Amino acid sequence: MNSPEPRYPAAPLNQELVALMVEVAGAPPGWARHVTPDARLDGDLLLDEGELAELTERLRERFGPSADLAALRAGLDLTALEALTVADVQRLLPEEDTR
Repeated sequence: MNSPEPRYPAAPLNQELVALMVEVAGAPPGWARHVTPDARLDGDLLLDEGELAELTERLRERFGPSADLAALRAGLDLTALEALTVADVQRLLPEEDTR
């Protein structure tokens, strides 16, 4: 049986993004292993609205106004919000050479 294609190509996660997620979740360092590209912010990482708001602010502070998680979330319906992944957030970040 063939396994399904991954939703996103295997790309290394930005470690600053992972660290920010661990911080806003108030999670122990070992929790970082759960922060994978396909991990859903709500369903897998269990980030609540307060944590998502804090993550939004920290992303803007660190990566600039284009890393606007609130704007991304505002344009999504409930199904898409539930499906929002770490890879979706990472795509908001500017390319390494443009920072």
